[in-house]
Amino acid sequence: MERLENMLAVIFGAIFLALSVLITLEVLLRKLFGFSLQGSHELGGYALAVGATLSFTLALFGRNHIRIDIIHERLPRLFRAVLNCLSSILMASFAGLLGYLAWNVIGDTLAYRSVAQTSWATPLIYPQSIWYIGQAIFMLAAIGLAVKSLWLLISGKLARLDEEYQPKSAKQELEDELDSASQRQRGPSL
Repeated sequence: MERLENMLAVIFGAIFLALSVLITLEVLLRKLFGFSLQGSHELGGYALAVGATLSFTLALFGRNHIRIDIIHERLPRLFRAVLNCLSSILMASFAGLLGYLAWNVIGDTLAYRSVAQTSWATPLIYPQSIWYIGQAIFMLAAIGLAVKSLWLLISGKLARLDEEYQPKSAKQELEDELDSASQRQRGPSL
């Protein structure tokens, strides 16, 4: 799972790095030479759509989706485990709904042969297919995590369920940030 998370993070970063270079180039060309690349807004919209679906999955793996945890850590382990399992099942249900709705969008796009209302008139099936792949990854990851949490609950592995699925505490988030800062200072490992 860590490899998938790293791959998605690299793709996410590359998309927005490329978008920032394109926007910078667009602004400089327009300001200095009165010339526009035509389409940077369109590509920006596609990048945001794809980036959003990737960020859903990254947040899921990092346990960064918002959950109200004011009393969570004070509850008995069994009740926490049930709540964590329920949370993962509800997230999988939501991801499944998004996947279903996205599939309907793809179907409509194919049926109507939709094109972007821009100067490029891009057939929308291309960017929407990439967007759908990101949505499908989120859906499959959420379903996989929900199945795993249910298995952990049924098999009585409450400590593991609690460890892997509980919302991050402020202390855990601080430790993660300090570890990340420490790794950045050391530089990339080869």
